[in-house]
Amino acid sequence: MSRILVTGSADGLGRAAADTLISQGHEVVVHARNPARAADLSDLVDRGAHVVVGDFADRDAVRTVASELADAAPLDAVVHNAGVWSGRAVMPVNVVAPYLLTALLPGPRRLVYLSSGSHFSGRPVLDGVDWSGRTPGSYGDSKLFVTALAAAVARLRPGVPSNAVDPGWVPTRMGGPGAPDDLELGHRTQEWLATSDDPEALTTGGYWYHLERQEPHAAVHDTAFQDRLLKVLAQETGTAL
Repeated sequence: MSRILVTGSADGLGRAAADTLISQGHEVVVHARNPARAADLSDLVDRGAHVVVGDFADRDAVRTVASELADAAPLDAVVHNAGVWSGRAVMPVNVVAPYLLTALLPGPRRLVYLSSGSHFSGRPVLDGVDWSGRTPGSYGDSKLFVTALAAAVARLRPGVPSNAVDPGWVPTRMGGPGAPDDLELGHRTQEWLATSDDPEALTTGGYWYHLERQEPHAAVHDTAFQDRLLKVLAQETGTAL
């Protein structure tokens, strides 16, 4: 069984993934933005989950969570699920936080990043991006960036499967009750990539939708764009990958 961190697991896809992974016998670390949200995880804690708390819009909080995790038992996998749809936290939560956790956490053996079909509307343009969240960011851009991050990590860490997952437009708090996709299928792929020994699940650099590998935005596998993204994030955070 594996030790797995699922960020943004107080509700929605993250909670569903954490619940399933616990049911499968894995040791799961769940994450909430603040203590009030952490209280909503009490049923998962009763079943053996560990909790870390930190607002991923705040870089210092991300660093604190990373430090806490680094001092605990090693992680076998990280599911970078935390995300926001709109507002000033889009870039900090959707891109900067997973970048920092990837840079700071020692040695997870698998990495899964939550993308979105909206990444196809993203622009591979880094000039003028407000990484600090002083102004609202573009959700499509943020998902293109984090999908490219997953591909860059796959290239730079060839022994660590790193993949991006489009969970579909599912009926969560973010997706809304009228979302047309299947919630169960929405979290199955990230669980599979985090734990399965299937040969396909051990591949790297993929963009997945409902257990099928698909072709992402052309910029995702543009190594020059990946390198520019990593350089900007390293300069912005003071932390190199």
